[in-house]
Amino acid sequence: MIELVVVLDCADLDRSAQFWGEVLGYRATSSDPGQYRRLLPIDGPGIELLLQRVPEPKTDVKNRLHLDLRVADLEAEVARVTAAGGRLITDEPVREDGWVWHVLGDPDGNEFCVLQPPK
Repeated sequence: MIELVVVLDCADLDRSAQFWGEVLGYRATSSDPGQYRRLLPIDGPGIELLLQRVPEPKTDVKNRLHLDLRVADLEAEVARVTAAGGRLITDEPVREDGWVWHVLGDPDGNEFCVLQPPK
């Protein structure tokens, strides 16, 4: 059996756990000091997000892997995520083959997309 875990580098475990917990509807399993913090879906099974505290900041290059958050209402979700501490990177929505999305950054600058599928 293979279990998928997504690992995300960050500088501050508490700040990142708060942000990603609010954005994804996840909860941190503990707040013990250390290098890692596990986040799991509040409502049951799902993909674990493992936050890994690292000393170096993110560099100014595009992430080779990023999260896509598919939503029904792009503007409402972008507003919710930015209110939680996300930073809007794209000035205007990107449009491609009926998909519409914005690129955002988390508190550490890790890029992710909030996108609305074609209607």
